[in-house]
Amino acid sequence: MDWKRTRESADAWHMTDDLHVEHGKGDPFAAAIRATRMSMIITDPRQADNPIVFANDAFLRLTGYQRQEVLGRNCRFLQGPKTDKAAVEKLRKAVDGVVDTSIDILNYRKDGSTFWNALYISPVSNDRGELLFFFASQLDVSDRKRSERRITADKERFEKAVQERTQELEAALEARTTLLHEVDHRVKNNLQMIASLILMQRRTIKDEAARQSLTTTLERIEALSTMHRRLYQSKDVGRLDVSDFARDLISDLLTASGRTHINSKLDLEPVSISAEKATPVALIVNELVTNALKHAFSEQPDGTATGNIGIRMSQPDGHLNIEVSDDGVGMAGTVSETSFGMRLIKSLAKQLHAEIGWHDAAPGTKVVISIPNEPQHKENAS
Repeated sequence: MDWKRTRESADAWHMTDDLHVEHGKGDPFAAAIRATRMSMIITDPRQADNPIVFANDAFLRLTGYQRQEVLGRNCRFLQGPKTDKAAVEKLRKAVDGVVDTSIDILNYRKDGSTFWNALYISPVSNDRGELLFFFASQLDVSDRKRSERRITADKERFEKAVQERTQELEAALEARTTLLHEVDHRVKNNLQMIASLILMQRRTIKDEAARQSLTTTLERIEALSTMHRRLYQSKDVGRLDVSDFARDLISDLLTASGRTHINSKLDLEPVSISAEKATPVALIVNELVTNALKHAFSEQPDGTATGNIGIRMSQPDGHLNIEVSDDGVGMAGTVSETSFGMRLIKSLAKQLHAEIGWHDAAPGTKVVISIPNEPQHKENAS
């Protein structure tokens, strides 16, 4: 067997001398492809079916064939049932178009085993541009392909696990959102029930001061009910769009007060706050608007009051700025420093680490509250 391999190697050494390249015998290109350990073949497109006219020893070791079994044959004999037809078509087009090409293709050895072949094909022409041969090199990249398949399989398993976990988290979030929506809905309903009880109780009380106190309490409860209604309608149960709340609140308060000649002027940027801040912010805005409705405007002889109440909300620098203004009687007509409403506003502002200032708007009064707030998402800033 050793003598046979030795004889074939000697044949390989001399075969390239028979290719009749223009440089003649001793061409260094021919010597290189004889001696290299990389699998190489040369085909002759001037013969029918572009047969193999040279195969070096490395090609024989890679494929398991004897030299006489490959010479004179088109190299498609390396293809098999699982060889990708698209890869074969790419090779055919490269040969027909006389262009270089490289491709990974599944090939078969003589014993039927498969290997992944990193195949490179290049046409060889003379100085006149006449096609003489096709040169092809082969490299067994089966290990690399197996590694790629393992990586792909691991990636698919990882992506599947991530997808399953994401679905679990989405389901849990949906369940949590549904639960919190239900909680907000029930809280809103309970607040409405409490409001109804207070309203019924107020009707039985003759003392005007007590009746007024219950009315003010009722207004605060209704403000909280409005806030919970907004939370219930929100997609993000952890945050409240305070501008939407303010729009609903002033509409509810103006309707409830019966003061149809007082107009609202709103300049509300979409600003969201966390659900934890929603209650104190809602109560502060309610107190300020209610105070303006009750004390800022003088009644006309016909019993009506006219004027404007403005609410402006923005977040220019990491602070939610709320301005409640009116064009009424001014600072002298506002609620006193010792009132429950004023003490409630100061207590809530302290809870929110907010700064609050009262200003003479000439005419009227402007109250400015600055509350530290989280950065806004793009959809809230748009």
